[in-house]
Amino acid sequence: MKIAFAGTRGVPASYSGFETFVEELGARLVERGHEVVVYCRKHHIKYGGSHYRGMRLVKLPTIANKYLDTIVHSILSLFHAVVREAPDLIYVCGQGNAVTLVIPRIYCIPVVINVDGPDWQRKKWNRFASWFLRVSEQVAVQLGNVVIADSRAVQDYYRRNYGAETTYIAYGAHIPDTQPGTAALERFGLEDRRYFLFVGRLVPENCAHHLVEAFRGLDTEFKCVIVGDAPYAEDYIASLKAVDDPRIVFTGYVFGDGYRELGSHAYAHCLTSEVGGTHPALVEAMAFGNCVIVNDIPTNLETIGDAGLSYDGRIGADSLREKLRWTLEHPDEVEQLRRKARERVRSEYSWEVITDRYEELFRGLVKGSLP
Repeated sequence: MKIAFAGTRGVPASYSGFETFVEELGARLVERGHEVVVYCRKHHIKYGGSHYRGMRLVKLPTIANKYLDTIVHSILSLFHAVVREAPDLIYVCGQGNAVTLVIPRIYCIPVVINVDGPDWQRKKWNRFASWFLRVSEQVAVQLGNVVIADSRAVQDYYRRNYGAETTYIAYGAHIPDTQPGTAALERFGLEDRRYFLFVGRLVPENCAHHLVEAFRGLDTEFKCVIVGDAPYAEDYIASLKAVDDPRIVFTGYVFGDGYRELGSHAYAHCLTSEVGGTHPALVEAMAFGNCVIVNDIPTNLETIGDAGLSYDGRIGADSLREKLRWTLEHPDEVEQLRRKARERVRSEYSWEVITDRYEELFRGLVKGSLP
């Protein structure tokens, strides 16, 4: 099959979960003999090659603006795909791109859209953008041949609000065969199993402030490591960094080996986000063998099962602080949770298992056995 991926910044992944998803799934589809085309935003992807991990990259311009960046690039990508590439199917990421699905539908090319969670709830959007994203949820249901939900909670959301049935396929993760090195720890002055970790975009709805505030009130020599950054969120990021505590380390974006090293050597990983579907950083943290502590929204609780801890996100920092303190007082239980987390990923979130499910779905869609 010839499969085109659109709606993300592109690969190599250097921003968020959708980019990592496309890279990991696309590379595995190539290994299985399929042709994969990935649409990339020219201003974002600095990689100079035309192919990456077997995937062919098509780099197109867009308008580098908070509200127009994604939608403009997706429109250009889908027109290019249907006119120049003629793929067997197109996979689009993000419900905000739902209106663009009309392009492949006009050309009778099957299209799959991954809607993630209710993105309209994110605080970064103004009133119009929030309204547009909420309308896009219904448009996705109407125009997508297949709508992907990466969690059962998101499935329930679409069934409850739109009476629509979606297809559940989770996000994946790779379980490392060996323990990564420690170069990143040395770079940031960290010690193995002596820090709490946050990984994500530094935007209000990801609630990194829960961890920063919780950690400030903790009497420990451990450190708190905040990995991530974000465009268009300067005021929020400044408020996080204004905290006067030398134990809190802000690394900015870290990818590749550095990311794996920081994730593998943490004492516990804190996923504080209050919105979204299955969070890639959470699944990857579990694959690294981390003890995970999550904001208790349904999608996070679904992901960890009985292999992690949760805190009351409505209370915020005070509730999280108690969980951090508990992990420091119960190191043996933390080790048990690490083992359970890795086994849960092995059985539920392996990239090979996820690729099997997508390949079966794509074959059915191309053969016409699906709507």
